[in-house]
Amino acid sequence: MISMLCLLSFQLWSAINVPISLYHCNISKESCPEIPMSLVKSPTETELRIKEILQKIHQLIPPRPFIHVNTTTSATQSTVTILNPRDTYCRGDQLDILLEARDHLGRRKEYGGDFLRARMSSLALKAGASVTGFNNGTYLVSFTLFWEGQVFLSLLLIHPSEGVSALWRARNQGYDKIIFKGKFVNGTSQVITECGLTLNSSSELCTYLYGRDQEAFYCTKPQHMPCEALTHVCTMNRRISYLSVKEKRLFHKSKVGVEMMKDLKHIDVSHCNKQEKSSEKCQIGMMIPVPGGYTLQGRWITTFCDQIQLDKNNINGCLKGKLIYLLGDSTLRQWISYLPRVAKTLKLFDLHGTGLFKKYLLLDAERHTQIQWKKHIYPFITSQLHSVRDAGYIPQEIDQISGDKHTAIVITLGQHFRPFPIDLFIRRAISIRKAIERLFLRSPDTKVIIKTENIREMHLETERFGDFPGYIQYLTLNDIFKDLNVGVIDAWDMTIAYASNNLHPPDVVIGSQINMFLSYIC
Repeated sequence: MISMLCLLSFQLWSAINVPISLYHCNISKESCPEIPMSLVKSPTETELRIKEILQKIHQLIPPRPFIHVNTTTSATQSTVTILNPRDTYCRGDQLDILLEARDHLGRRKEYGGDFLRARMSSLALKAGASVTGFNNGTYLVSFTLFWEGQVFLSLLLIHPSEGVSALWRARNQGYDKIIFKGKFVNGTSQVITECGLTLNSSSELCTYLYGRDQEAFYCTKPQHMPCEALTHVCTMNRRISYLSVKEKRLFHKSKVGVEMMKDLKHIDVSHCNKQEKSSEKCQIGMMIPVPGGYTLQGRWITTFCDQIQLDKNNINGCLKGKLIYLLGDSTLRQWISYLPRVAKTLKLFDLHGTGLFKKYLLLDAERHTQIQWKKHIYPFITSQLHSVRDAGYIPQEIDQISGDKHTAIVITLGQHFRPFPIDLFIRRAISIRKAIERLFLRSPDTKVIIKTENIREMHLETERFGDFPGYIQYLTLNDIFKDLNVGVIDAWDMTIAYASNNLHPPDVVIGSQINMFLSYIC
C-alpha cells in the first residue's frame, strides 16, 4: 500500500510564527431571529482573526516569478540523496532524505515552496505511511521506519513553487468559478434564478443570513414569489479560469505528480529486538503528530495512542445509548452507508427525503442508538438539485444540540470550499469553533471530533478542486482548532497512507476513520 504526504513548509510556517498544530437565521432575512447583543461577540474579533490567518498564509505562499517553464522546478534535474546511509536499518529508525531542487536547466533553485508528496510503502505488507519535511529549495524529508521488511521510498513533485503561486492567486481572485441556481416553488409554479455567495446584479435580491456571524447567500428574487419559496439549489462549473495560458501548462497531467526519487532502490528494515513503546488509550484532546499513523496489513495503526479495535461483536456495546450527529459533506455521509454493515442492528429510518444529499438517520431502538447525517449549507457543490430545507449551517446545528456525555458530534468541511477564496473557509471554521465553545459551556462532557478533509484525484480540475487548496485548508483547520478539547481524525494523513486518491475513499479507509472515532467515544 502506497503512502503519500503533501509537504508545504512546516518549518517555514513555524518560522513566521504561525500557530499550527499538526499533532494534531434559517432561510431569509425576514425570518432571522433577533439575538441579544449581550450574547454576540464583536464582529471585529472575527474579522481580526481572519485577517491574522490570511496574513500568515500569504507569507507562507509568497508570489513566485514565472518567466518560462525552464526556470521552474524539474523532477528530472533535481537530486535526492540518503543522508548517512547504513547497511542495516531497524524498525523505528529515522531515515533522512535530502532533496536539492533544480530547474529544467539544471540550476539550483534559490527558493522553496514546491508542493511535494513523499511516501514509503510495502505492497506485500499492504503498508504505507505519510512523511513530513520541508525547507527552502533544499528539502529535508524524514521517514520513520514503522515496519520491518522491504520499504520503498518515493517523492513526488505535485506542483512547482511557481504553480503553487499561480494557484493561490487564482483561488482568491473571485467567487465565480461555480454557478449556483435556485429553485423557487409557489404552489404549482416553479422558477429557477441565479444564486451565489456574491451576486453582481441590479435586480432585487433575496438575502439569506445564517448564524450569529450573519454569513450570507443570495438569489435573484423571482417575480410574484417570496424569498421563502426557495426550496432547492444546484451548481455547475463556470467556464472561467484565472490562470494564464502559460501557467496552465504547469498543470498538464504529465507534469503533476512526477517522481523525483528515480535511482533510489528499496531498503531493508529489521526488527533489531527493539522494544515497543507503550501508549495510553486514544482520548479526546490528544495532540496528534504527523504522521499520526500508518497502514499495515490493511489496518490503520496510530503512532500516538492505543487505539481500540472494534468489530461486529463489540461495536454495538460501544454505540449503546449514543446520540451521534454527523455534520458535513458526502465523505462523512459514507459513514452512514458503512455502519449498518458492521453494526447489524442499526437500521436506516426513512425520513422521506429525496436524492443523495437528503438527511439520513440510523436507529437501533433496542439499544437507544441514534446516528444522523446532515449536509452543510452553502457552498455545497453538486449538479443535482438538493433541498435547502434539510441542509444545516453547522454552527447553528451545534447551538441546537443540548449535549451530554452520551452525545458525540463529528464535523467535516473543506472539499466544497476549495473553488472559493480562502476567507470563506476561515470564517466558517471560526464560526464552528465559537459554537463548540458555547456547547462546552453548557455541556463539557459532549464529545466533538473534527474529521479533516481527505486528498482526492490528482489530475482532476486542479484549479478548482486540487489538493493544494485542500492542504492549505487542512493546515488552517488544525490551527483554528488546535487548543480546543476536541478529537481529530486526520483523514488527510490517513488517505495519504492508504494511497486513496479519491474524493470518496474506499471502505478500508472509512472503516479506519470510524474505528478512530469509536476509540475516542468508547
